[in-house]
Amino acid sequence: MSRKAEAKPQTPAPAPIAKAGASPKAAAAKRPSKSARRVAAATTTLEKTIGYRFSDPELLERALTHISAVKGAGRASSYQRMEFLGDHVLGLAISEMLFAAFPKADEGELSRRLADLVRRETCADVAHAIDLGASLRLGASESRTGGRSRAAILADVCESLIGAIFLDGGYKAALAFVERFWAERMRKPARPLRDPKTVLQEWAQARGLPTPSYREVERTGPHHDPEFRVAVSLPEREPAEGKGRSKRAAEQAAALALLAREGVRADV
Repeated sequence: MSRKAEAKPQTPAPAPIAKAGASPKAAAAKRPSKSARRVAAATTTLEKTIGYRFSDPELLERALTHISAVKGAGRASSYQRMEFLGDHVLGLAISEMLFAAFPKADEGELSRRLADLVRRETCADVAHAIDLGASLRLGASESRTGGRSRAAILADVCESLIGAIFLDGGYKAALAFVERFWAERMRKPARPLRDPKTVLQEWAQARGLPTPSYREVERTGPHHDPEFRVAVSLPEREPAEGKGRSKRAAEQAAALALLAREGVRADV
């Protein structure tokens, strides 16, 4: 009889060699930057502030992306197309609100009210009110030079946000946003509904006076957010001064000051 071969003891398989973890430098590169985390947190806060949560977060991201942040991706990846859409949605929403709120107003008054409510300054005011600047995606240079507080950018992004809400939730959602942040401004206009410069010129011409002359007296503040002081003059009258974030706004304030001194109203 042959003897059975004795079973050899099995050698345990070698333990798998653990892969070396990513280097601290590589791991840090994968983590969002402090700036990106801050913008993400601000975006979450923004949704709470405006009372609207996006079903498609990419629409909101694009609405908040300045062209300086997507230099290699083209303009279509920035907010500019949505700004175009939002501008027209805002105009429609405000027109509907005005038509309902002022049943006795004629076309001229409605047009002046509309122009006041969709103008760049009003959109920038709304953007400031909801802290839109904190959520912007800007290129490094634009961010360093004060892009988050630049009125022109804020006004544009406010319109692009309306466009994004329209695409995400439809006209009803966009109208609700506009009503929430424009209704009080509609009831209490921040500026005269007629251009004070036009009113002053008409008033001067009716009295045989020459066209009012405007002179910049002072410019203060940082380059990206200046404040202007302008004086307006008419013969045989003391000059009047006004201040504003743009030269035009300062001229309007100066004209309004002179009209007020002469007892002339510059409203509807």
